[in-house]
Amino acid sequence: MKILIINGPNLNLLGKREPEIYGTQTFEDYFQLLKGTYSQLELQYFQSNIEGELIDKLHEVGFDYEGIILNAGAYTHTSVGIGDAIKGIETPVVEVHISNVHAREEFRHKSFIAPNAKGVIFGFGLKSYNLAIESFL
Repeated sequence: MKILIINGPNLNLLGKREPEIYGTQTFEDYFQLLKGTYSQLELQYFQSNIEGELIDKLHEVGFDYEGIILNAGAYTHTSVGIGDAIKGIETPVVEVHISNVHAREEFRHKSFIAPNAKGVIFGFGLKSYNLAIESFL
């Protein structure tokens, strides 16, 4: 089973950025743990701070993979284009957030991804990615 994790803007700063919200572990380190835990899967990872690159990646893999886990960061709340890209592909997408977005600023309560996603998981720290993987098994 091929599953791609896509992280959006500023998630390349995990481990450094707002550790009180996001923790101190880098995503690259956490991804290695995920690969060990789910060694039976073909897990891949992509990160970009550029909206168009996220859309291009969704188009690229959206007909060949069994699952996509997407943490679009701030684009979750602003990108109609990413929402439309998800609507246009066949691969199911699970929206993930590390923090509880509903416990944060009001603008984070709206998602352009959720209406087109298989499901949404948030608020469990990096373990949110494990939960998303489990949803595909």
